[in-house]
Amino acid sequence: MNNTNRIADMPPENRPYEKCIRYGAKYLTDAELLAVIIRTGARGERSLDIAQKVLHADGQEMGLLGIHHSSIEQLMMLRGVGKVKAIQLKCVAELARRFAKAQMSERLSFKEPSKIAEYYMEDLRHAEKEECYVLLLDSKCALIHKVHISTGTINASFLLPREILKEALQWNAACFILMHNHPSGDPQPSREDAAATLRIKECGDLMGIPLIDHIIIGDNRYISLKEAGLLR
Repeated sequence: MNNTNRIADMPPENRPYEKCIRYGAKYLTDAELLAVIIRTGARGERSLDIAQKVLHADGQEMGLLGIHHSSIEQLMMLRGVGKVKAIQLKCVAELARRFAKAQMSERLSFKEPSKIAEYYMEDLRHAEKEECYVLLLDSKCALIHKVHISTGTINASFLLPREILKEALQWNAACFILMHNHPSGDPQPSREDAAATLRIKECGDLMGIPLIDHIIIGDNRYISLKEAGLLR
C-alpha cells in the first residue's frame, strides 16, 4: 500500500480516532465517523476514502441516508467495501434509526392518532403481510411497551382478547391502542377489522383496561377508528 494512503501517515490532528479523543465525536464529519466504523482501508485507499465513496455512491450526494436505502449487496459493489464492512454500515444505520425513534417516542403524544401514524408509518407501510401490534400505555397515555400480536389478516390470525389483555396486565397498562397495516395501501377498515376491534374493546372495558383507538396504516395514509366514529 502507498504510504500516503494510510490514515497513520496523516497529521495526528486530522486522524479520525485522535480527533474524536481530542475534541469529541460530534466534531467529526460524516466521512470521519464512517471511517472509524470501517476501520481499515483497501489497497491504495484509506478508510476515509472508502467512507467518502459510501456517502457519494453513484456520484450522488446521498449522504448518510444513502446507507439506509442501499442493500448490503449494493454497498459491497463499492471498492473496498466487503461483506463485513457492508454489514457494519447497515447495522450502524439501523442503530441510528432506533436511537432517533427512541428519542422521538419520549416526545410523542399517544393521544394524537396522526402523530402515532406518522411515527410508525415507515415501519409498517412497506410490510408485505398484515402485522398487528398493541401499544400499551400508562395513565398519561405515554408508551410503556409495544407488543407484536400477530402476522396475517386480522381475521385469519385469530386475534384473541385474552392474549392482548394478558400483556396489558403484565405491563400494568392503564389503556391500550391496537395498530396494524394494510399491505394494499388502503387503510379503510374491513368488517373483520371493525368486529375484532369491538370485541376487544368490550373485553378491555370489562377488565378496566380500555381500548382507546385502533389505527390502520396504509401507504402514507392512516385511519383512526376512533376518529372515524367506529370506536366509542
